[in-house]
Amino acid sequence: MFYHNLDPILFDFGFLEVRWYSLAYIFGILIGWWYGKIIIIKKFQTFEKKFNLTLFDDLITYLIISIILGGRLGYVIFYDMNYYLKNPFDIVKIWQGGMSFHGAMLGIIIGTFIFSKKNNIKTFFLLDIIACVSPIGIFLGRIANFINSELVGKASDVYWAVIFPKIDNVARHPSQLYEAFLEGLILFLILNYLIFKKNYKIGNCSFSFLIYYGVFRIFSEFFRLPDIQIGYIFGFVSMGMLLSTFMIFAGIILYLKRNDL
Repeated sequence: MFYHNLDPILFDFGFLEVRWYSLAYIFGILIGWWYGKIIIIKKFQTFEKKFNLTLFDDLITYLIISIILGGRLGYVIFYDMNYYLKNPFDIVKIWQGGMSFHGAMLGIIIGTFIFSKKNNIKTFFLLDIIACVSPIGIFLGRIANFINSELVGKASDVYWAVIFPKIDNVARHPSQLYEAFLEGLILFLILNYLIFKKNYKIGNCSFSFLIYYGVFRIFSEFFRLPDIQIGYIFGFVSMGMLLSTFMIFAGIILYLKRNDL
């Protein structure tokens, strides 16, 4: 049994707070940016007539904007529409929390599509690279969720259960760590194994990401409390499960149409 006493603030300078959650976003993007270029150099440098790495640098700006806008709007639409319809000015208050993975993912897809069309690059070439590096950010983000005592798990008596005193004194599944392991580490290993296989076909990592993440997320949701403002849909389905089910279906459709990508 672990008693959670971690501080979400790493440094407090009075006029400025450095939070673990902010660092997770920053380092997730920076490490993903660095590793994405390594994948391109080792695997795709002869693809598309020698891919210009500076274009990948330019893509990062699109991705940062897409993550912020998509993640925030996704949270507003999927998780708390009623509140934000009554308090529309709170939508911009990102510092108060409230980001959706599925919304950020949709933002990334749209941003990448716009960027690829503007620069005459195959969209799924870029999405494959993003799929392979995204688990890095997901892993760091889930660790930050754990440190912040948010997205907590259901009550449990397993010996590795965690008590989050900011929530209550109930021992709970560390569901954030389950997600970090599955959606972060395991998904990273799977996708990077696939992309470095011989005769790799463009689009494989994109549909694999959708399917594997969806399955891992649904499994993890069984150990995680649903969002209090929504609860369960149909009595047993969380919003995360529902959105991840759509991800799986989208991945299957891409798999069936992979020869057309």
